[in-house]
Amino acid sequence: MSGKTGKEEGSKIRIRIQMHSMKPSLAMKRPRPPPLFSASTKQTSSTPPPKSLHQPKTPPISSRKPKLHTEWVPLNLSQSELSLPLTFPTGQTFRWRQTGPLQFTGTIGPHLLSLKHFQNGDVSYLIHSSPSESAAKLALLDFLNVDISLAKLWDVFSENDSRFAELAKYLKGARVLRQDPVECLIQFLCSSNNNIGRITKMVDFVSSLGSYLGNVGEFEFHEFPSLERLSVVSEEELRRAGFGYRAKYITGTVDVLQSKPDGGAQWLLSLRKLDLPEAIDALCTLRGVGPKVAACIALFSLDHHHAIPVDTHVWQIATKYLLPELAGARLTPKLCSRVADAFVSKYGEYAGWAQTLLFIAELPSQKALLPSHFWDIKEKKPAKTKDGNGCSNDGNYN
Repeated sequence: MSGKTGKEEGSKIRIRIQMHSMKPSLAMKRPRPPPLFSASTKQTSSTPPPKSLHQPKTPPISSRKPKLHTEWVPLNLSQSELSLPLTFPTGQTFRWRQTGPLQFTGTIGPHLLSLKHFQNGDVSYLIHSSPSESAAKLALLDFLNVDISLAKLWDVFSENDSRFAELAKYLKGARVLRQDPVECLIQFLCSSNNNIGRITKMVDFVSSLGSYLGNVGEFEFHEFPSLERLSVVSEEELRRAGFGYRAKYITGTVDVLQSKPDGGAQWLLSLRKLDLPEAIDALCTLRGVGPKVAACIALFSLDHHHAIPVDTHVWQIATKYLLPELAGARLTPKLCSRVADAFVSKYGEYAGWAQTLLFIAELPSQKALLPSHFWDIKEKKPAKTKDGNGCSNDGNYN
C-alpha cells in the first residue's frame, strides 16, 4: 500500500484525463490526384479538391485500422517483364498513383501495396497494409498476369512485325493487367466522353466509398467498394459529385448486376469462360457499355487477350500500318470489327497485348522518347468515330 489518499489518486486521474482531452485531432485531407498521363507532376496535399467533387454522404462500410509493413521484397520480375511507367499511367487503370521515383501505389482488394523499380531495373513490392501478407502477394501476382511471359510474347510479335520489334527495344515491359471485373467495369463507365484527369477524379470519388486502407505519401487509399456498397449510392449523389449523365450508367449497371441470381461479381467472373463475342454481347447488356468499353473490360479483366478496344488511337495505327486502304474513312461499328480482325490476324491470340504496346507508343509522352524514324510515315488526320466511344490524342475519351 503506498499510503496515498484516495483523494490524491482521484486528482491525478482527473488531470491525466484533462491532458488527454487537450490533444489535437488529426484530420486527413483527401489529396487531389495528378493527371494520370503526367506521372512526374505532383500535387500538394494543400490543394483543395474541386468543388464539383464532394465527399460522399454515406461513410464506408468499415474503417478498420491497417496493418503496416516496412520491407521491400523482390518480385523476381525484370524491367523487360514489367515496366511500371509503361503499365500504370497508360489508361488501363485509374486507381494507381505515382508515390515516388519509379514507384506506384494502389490497392488490390483489401491489400495496399507499392511497386518500385530499383537501380538494376528489377521490381520490388512493399505491403503497406493487408490482412494477410501471403494473400497480398498472391493477389499481386494475379493482378500482374505474371503467368504470361512478356519476353516470349514480344518474340512472337517481333517475328511477325519488324516495326513492333523496333518499338519493343524502347518500350519493354508494357504489361496488360488482370483487374477485378467490377472495379474495371466501373472505371470504364466513368471514361465515356471524358478526359483522363476527370476520369481519375470520378474513380477516386467512387473508391472513397470503400474501406480506408491507409495513406502513402500525399495520397489516401481505399479498397474498391463492393456492389452492395455501390447499390446504396443514388444517381443524385453521383450527379452532385460531377458525374453528369454517367451517374445513371453506374447506378443502372449496379442495379442490373445486383439482380443477377448468383450476384453481379460472380456473373462478371463467369464471362472469363465465354468466347469473346459472347462476353462482349453480355457486357453490352449493361447500361452505358458499348463495344469499345466492353473490349476494354474483356482485355483488362476477363482474360480475353485478343480483345481489341478500337478508339481513334487504334484506328490511326490500323490505317497507317495494317489497313492503309481505309485511311480517311469514317470509323463505323463494322470497320471497328475489321480493325480488330486485322490485329488478331497479325498478332494472334494475344493481339490485345500487342495493341497495348502500339497504343502506348502513340502517346505524346512516349513519342518524345522514341527516335524520329518511327514517325516517318505521314500521319493523317484522325477520323471521327460514329459511336463517340474513342480516345483522342489529347487524352480525351470521346
